[in-house]
Amino acid sequence: MSRRSGILEFAVLGLLRESPMHGYELRKRLNTSLGVFRAFSYGTLYPCLKTLVANGWLIEEPGNTPEDALATPLSGRRAKIVYRLTAEGKEHFEELLSQTGPDAYEDEHFAARFAFFGQTSRDVRMRVLEGRRSRLEERLEKMGASLARTRERLDDYTLELQRHGMESVEREVRWLNELIESERAGRDLKGPATGEPTQQDTTSGAPGGLPRTGGIPGPDTPDDTAT
Repeated sequence: MSRRSGILEFAVLGLLRESPMHGYELRKRLNTSLGVFRAFSYGTLYPCLKTLVANGWLIEEPGNTPEDALATPLSGRRAKIVYRLTAEGKEHFEELLSQTGPDAYEDEHFAARFAFFGQTSRDVRMRVLEGRRSRLEERLEKMGASLARTRERLDDYTLELQRHGMESVEREVRWLNELIESERAGRDLKGPATGEPTQQDTTSGAPGGLPRTGGIPGPDTPDDTAT
């Protein structure tokens, strides 16, 4: 499994843990709640859903909207398929949430993990945040060393671009420091400071250097007839 497809599976399981959805609604949620997934098409999403069904983590159910009730072979309509998380799927997602390996600190994976911090325990949130901060501090060190070596050979525009990149990373480090301080103090972004996972909106507050989780939605399609 590629890293990117693994992120998509993680996000799909997380969204379906909130409520069952059909493919069109699911893709809209991926676009609006997790802007990092804007590039995923139905041609990518449906194979992912089929894999999750084959693994026993999702089940397919017929839709129950009025439009679905009118869907018959004679009408030429096809009922939308609703995807529901199974007990095994919920257990698998919770296992993924508990993982704090190096992949969790990378740009796209961190954005996806952060979007589901409301379902993540405090100790795991702390490990992911601290790991991400360490990764960015290493990146800053390398960027600074590279800039020092090449400064004399760069034109003003390239130099300014590199400075902008460093400032973006520095902003995210400051933001991470604030989040880590809040977590250590037992404060959630929203909800009681109980240490238990809470539902919260994690699409705001990200600095310029973070792949934002609230991206611009892609163009909607009038009907989702894929299965």
